[in-house]
Amino acid sequence: MTSRVEICNRALDKLGSAPIVSLQDNVKSARACARMFDGVRDAELREHYWNFAVVRKSLPALEEVPVYGFARQYQLPGDCLKVIEVYPPGDWKVEGRRVLTDLPAPLRISFVQRAADASEFDALFVEALAARLAVELCETLTQSNTKKRMALDDYAQAIRRARRIDAIEGTPDALEETSWIKARF
Repeated sequence: MTSRVEICNRALDKLGSAPIVSLQDNVKSARACARMFDGVRDAELREHYWNFAVVRKSLPALEEVPVYGFARQYQLPGDCLKVIEVYPPGDWKVEGRRVLTDLPAPLRISFVQRAADASEFDALFVEALAARLAVELCETLTQSNTKKRMALDDYAQAIRRARRIDAIEGTPDALEETSWIKARF
């Protein structure tokens, strides 16, 4: 079972720093990990549709309508980091914490949620997150450009592996046959 401390210790290992026992430890590395962890995790989740973090919800329309452009708006869930899909298909746009569209209620969406429980993280996401955290911690803890370049290379490899494996779980999305695609055949 993975924890936030284990992920931070993996990042610290990559930098050659001593492990921590808790994010509340009164040492520079623990304070830096505690300060950066949530932001780095959310950024990493937002950059890709990680399968373990994708959820589906049905949203009711808000009474207040947009000032112009769309007929309805829907409040995004508090843990939504990135909207992936809206169903039924149609035009939509995210503005602030709302989805604006002409589509009728209820609006069904799939989105990347803020996955806060580290024990639910995919193993390859853990490795990619630790590598990204190492990159972010590097300047604070090592002040070494060489280590930062090595951490960036490690992150690039980890993210490539994780995304490749994550992408093959499931049926590929069908391409919509547009006039451009039809003209190509």
